[in-house]
Amino acid sequence: MQEIVHILSWILLVTGGFLGITGGVGILRFPDFYTRLHAAGVTDTLCAGFILIGLMLQAGLSLVTSTTSEKKGARPSQT
Repeated sequence: MQEIVHILSWILLVTGGFLGITGGVGILRFPDFYTRLHAAGVTDTLCAGFILIGLMLQAGLSLVTSTTSEKKGARPSQT
């Protein structure tokens, strides 16, 4: 199970990196301002999402559960 999560996270990271590079090339290659803006907006949004999800899987979902565990740990110290 751990290997599947590891492979999936690397697929997401590589896909996010590819989309970031594709968006950069789109900014340089497209002729019009609005097509450049569209290329950058769509690919950068997907790039950031894929990279963040890939990093969350690499960290063992600790980015999602860190605030919950901090609150649970801080609760006993308040008494």
